[in-house]
Amino acid sequence: MGRKMKTNRGVAKRFRITKKGKVKKAKCFKGHLLTWKSSKRKRHLRKANYCFESEAKNIKKLLPYG
Repeated sequence: MGRKMKTNRGVAKRFRITKKGKVKKAKCFKGHLLTWKSSKRKRHLRKANYCFESEAKNIKKLLPYG
């Protein structure tokens, strides 16, 4: 009998798979030391980002039920 694959919980918290199969992630550099970063820079960091195909292939293996 086949066993269920386990989802990597660290990856599940950081990435999402879109309907078209792209891997969506949050931008980095917005966790701390925000006082000297410009408002424009922080505003742009709020938007989501997509992974490169080379990264996405490995991430999808860790998210079997995407």
